Amino acid sequence: MSASPVNVSELLRNRPVVLAPMEDVTDVVFRRLCRGFGSTIEVTEFVNVEGLLRGCRNARRKISLAEDDTHTAIQIYGSNPERLAEAARVAEEARPAFIDINCGCWVPKIAGRGAGAGWLRNPEAMVAMARLVVQSVSLPVTVKTRIGYGPESDMPIVDLARRLEDVGVAALTVHCRTAAMGHKGAADWAWAARAQSVVSIPVIVNGDVRSADDAERALAETHCAGVMVGRRAIEHPWVFREIAQRFQGKPVLPPTAEERLALCRDHLRANVEFRGEPHGVRVTRRHLTGYLSGLPGASAMRQRLFQTDSLTECVDFLEESAARAA
Repeated sequence: MSASPVNVSELLRNRPVVLAPMEDVTDVVFRRLCRGFGSTIEVTEFVNVEGLLRGCRNARRKISLAEDDTHTAIQIYGSNPERLAEAARVAEEARPAFIDINCGCWVPKIAGRGAGAGWLRNPEAMVAMARLVVQSVSLPVTVKTRIGYGPESDMPIVDLARRLEDVGVAALTVHCRTAAMGHKGAADWAWAARAQSVVSIPVIVNGDVRSADDAERALAETHCAGVMVGRRAIEHPWVFREIAQRFQGKPVLPPTAEERLALCRDHLRANVEFRGEPHGVRVTRRHLTGYLSGLPGASAMRQRLFQTDSLTECVDFLEESAARAA
């Protein structure tokens, strides 16, 4: 865990690749896995401030950081500025690298209640909220948001970037879609470029970064400080290694069949150790389809793995598959 405040700009200087916060995905196990492949910074699952302040078990689990979570940020969300500030102080006690405020979640049950991307409906209130959170903690505070709520004729992100920097926000992540778009349509990285051009704080570009080619192009086109990878990491965490290889001028090497099968086994074992059985087996399933992608008989392998909640049965089957592939 972080022992002292992190300089976000310095952290992004050499390997600017960030694991996005994703609900039910970026837990301690998956953060460690992505870190091993080369992510520079990892962000926790979204933490509801009301649950955190009530002492909710799940919220407390989300802010529990491991010893190797040295560059992990805790992301919080809520619609009340004072409660966000109070929750930031609670999160600070877990000693993350920094606190991130979710101002980009488009899901109606969150944004519709004024949290997440709901803040984009009132940029003035969003800036005032960010100022309060910054003043409430000693750690750096960052913001993850979208280019606007929608429609596309209203894009406040450039002015917001200036104002957020003015109130002390240390870095800004821009998901280059509107909240109304959700995950539909193409991310327009030009908005991240415009935001970065008017501020001196780091801007991280997010949206449609799915490969080493995408990451290289995103940084070249936007001159942003870093890239953030989200949904692609769920199925292909090797993307962090591939991006690192590209930035280091090395050949980009896809995972071998042996690596794919080994990651299935390792992730299953780690999740069962962390969450117990059968829950640890079940929560790994969302990853396995991607891990097995491209292997002969991948569909049948997935079906077999999804038929059992037993770690031993899953591992035995994967080891048999690896032996046949050798």
